[in-house]
Amino acid sequence: MNETHSPESFDDAYRGIPPWDIGRPQRAVVRLAETGFFRGRVLDIGCGTGDNALFLAAGGLDVTGIDVSRRAIATARAKADEQDLDVRFEVGDALDLDVTPAGFETALDSGVFHVFSDTDRIRYCAALERAVRAGGRLAVICFSENEPGDWGPRRVTQDELRAGFGAGWTIDAITDVRFETLRPDGDVSAWLMTATRR
Repeated sequence: MNETHSPESFDDAYRGIPPWDIGRPQRAVVRLAETGFFRGRVLDIGCGTGDNALFLAAGGLDVTGIDVSRRAIATARAKADEQDLDVRFEVGDALDLDVTPAGFETALDSGVFHVFSDTDRIRYCAALERAVRAGGRLAVICFSENEPGDWGPRRVTQDELRAGFGAGWTIDAITDVRFETLRPDGDVSAWLMTATRR
């Protein structure tokens, strides 16, 4: 990982409540679930404290959440126990997914792609290709270039999404959504990309 996005830096963020940890699933994930997008075994990459994964598991899906932060995973496991939900939460690096090859039918990236450098994006996309089976689905939610300012993660263009996921995926749609945060100025402009593994 980039030095600024090391496991330690994310663990430090979870000493408090980071702005992306909103305490509920992202609205974009809820809407996507309502369409039946998520199916089979689901991988939630960069799951944080688990709210998206727990929401999907409550809907009857078999969910595995991974995050580089041990502190976030400990919180996610505690939430699963409190809600009596069977979700596997594991410490793991999104750039080197230690999962069963082609073992997942759906993958969710809510706020991960936009933290990577150009070089790490290549590694990340390759890791996702190994993790998701042919015909499987992927949803990526990331900051878009329409969000003003330079605080927080990199802004991502549609062209960057198409380039990053052009080899192993068929991009089905890229739509404008809002990424919810705890920042005083509220939600931010984001892209929701859905794609199918070739």
